[in-house]
Amino acid sequence: MALEKPYLDVPGTIIFDAEQARKGYWLNQFCVSLMKAENRARFKADERAYLDEWPMSEEQKQAVLARDLNWCMRTGGNIYFLARIGATDGLSFQQMAGSMTGMSEDEYRAMMVAGGRSPEGNRYLGEDGDAQPQRQPQGHAATRGH
Repeated sequence: MALEKPYLDVPGTIIFDAEQARKGYWLNQFCVSLMKAENRARFKADERAYLDEWPMSEEQKQAVLARDLNWCMRTGGNIYFLARIGATDGLSFQQMAGSMTGMSEDEYRAMMVAGGRSPEGNRYLGEDGDAQPQRQPQGHAATRGH
């Protein structure tokens, strides 16, 4: 029996739960390996060959090669592990976060200094004034109140 996941209706958000952890285990282990200088050097010398040493899905490997952190997260990557890819490429966490939002580093920094994103339209899918959202979790209909 699948657990109820009321957080699935948060727009643009991937929650790193047990299911994501299982899905991304080897992707995240690859990222942990980048803590060692010799592994970073091997990865940078031949990224595909190094990735092929890990029992990750082909989709996960393609997401890493594309440096698409949102895609990596959809395949089970945890941002705190994925940050090691950016660090290997010489990027700051702020640069990586900006890339995930479609903003430049300066735009991302300015948004965060100004207080971050507005919660309007970002609380849950179907947010429209006082309307209650409708969602379809795990094969049955349900309504979640505020």
